[in-house]
Amino acid sequence: MTFPYDSARQQLQAWQQELDAKGSRLEQVAREMSAVQTRGADLSPSDIAEIEKFARSKDAPNALKDLQRKVDSGAMSWQDITSGRAVNDPEVQRAMQTSMPSLKRAYTAIKEGQNLDEIVAAGQQRTRRSHGNFDDDMPSDFTEDAF
Repeated sequence: MTFPYDSARQQLQAWQQELDAKGSRLEQVAREMSAVQTRGADLSPSDIAEIEKFARSKDAPNALKDLQRKVDSGAMSWQDITSGRAVNDPEVQRAMQTSMPSLKRAYTAIKEGQNLDEIVAAGQQRTRRSHGNFDDDMPSDFTEDAF
């Protein structure tokens, strides 16, 4: 004898099995992803040297120069900064906030499919141009004392 709900019960069991299989797959993918290293954690010594060279240059933003002074004092290293271990440091956060408008422009350009070399060149030209052009040097955030 079959009951009216038998087919519904069978469908529910099939869905439960499908959900269990997808959950297992999700766990497998999560384990695989946790093993992946991010690019920032494995910067080469030459990458670090380039960062440090720019941080010491006259074109570097003050927030980046402050980070370089902190690295010079031994309080942290560029590996700490680039790997994210120093993300809670107030000076690291300030440097990131200073960089965000440029990073957003670069991200948008990449998403639009622009050439990476052209994006980098445009960012370098913008940095050079902004020293004498105050219209291009607008603050990215405002505080009460900004007025």
